[in-house]
Amino acid sequence: IKEGKRVIGVDNLNNYYDKSLKEARLKKLFDVSNNQSNRFSFFKNNIHDKKEITQIFLKNRPKVVVNLAAQAGVRYSIENPSAYITSNIVGFNNILEGCRNYDVGHLIYASSSSVYGGNTKIPFSEEQSVDHPVSLYAASKKSNELMAHAYSHLYSLPTTGLRFFTVYGPWGRPDMALFIFTKAILEDKPISVFNNGDMIRDFTYIDDIVESLIRIIEKKATSDNSFSKDYPNPSTSWAPHRVFNIGNSSPTKLLNYIEAIENAVGIKSKRKLLPMQPGDVKVTSSNCERLATWIGFKPNTPIQEGVNNFVNWYRKYYGL
Repeated sequence: IKEGKRVIGVDNLNNYYDKSLKEARLKKLFDVSNNQSNRFSFFKNNIHDKKEITQIFLKNRPKVVVNLAAQAGVRYSIENPSAYITSNIVGFNNILEGCRNYDVGHLIYASSSSVYGGNTKIPFSEEQSVDHPVSLYAASKKSNELMAHAYSHLYSLPTTGLRFFTVYGPWGRPDMALFIFTKAILEDKPISVFNNGDMIRDFTYIDDIVESLIRIIEKKATSDNSFSKDYPNPSTSWAPHRVFNIGNSSPTKLLNYIEAIENAVGIKSKRKLLPMQPGDVKVTSSNCERLATWIGFKPNTPIQEGVNNFVNWYRKYYGL
């Protein structure tokens, strides 16, 4: 918006988590837009409603689409699998159809580190097979990559998939560990630590995600002239389709992450050690060299800095 571009937002504002947080985010966008010739428009719609989404494409004719809409969460996919099919498969297909029918120049979409599933060789590389998901959420994100590739091949639609690694930071989702742990510690309640804390995550700060997205918007996916169908590389294609890891490349033990939160809050946590949850993986770790080569940037915010920023935001937002 500040760069002078017109931005269109679409969200159904469902109650998967606190709607007031979503509405507060929207208010910030409108506040910026009001100072920039009202360049932000918002539509409260479901991406799985084909008629509604088609009308948005028809009336607004976007040049670039960034699809971050999805039913998120590994554990919730065990409880409510149909939500993932509706949003992540049917909804994403509607986005693809809108892009190919209304001359969109580049589709960027959120995939997930979850697609690596049963892989144990780390750090995860885009060249690895991702054919063994361990949750329906992961399977839906792998499906998005396959669907996007098909449209890139059939309709020459440039598509770029981003495998996000545990994004955190201010304005984040309340169902993520950082939010849950901070809230519990401040309220002097125990935190649930799965797999007895023997977990490693490649926590990636939100500002690094945004910086990467902005750069990728400006650099559309292209065909890989060196691609070999005899020895196919899963990260590229003869079609204008690319897939990138987007992580901090600095995997952190869960217990160290909790310590960073304790340091930021100034209170020691009470821990309830629990077994591994179905669908979870023990380790995520990203190799982001392809991303760095492509856009000249990769995430690099230190954990303590990012956690401090979140805790400062949390205290301010909730008036603590």
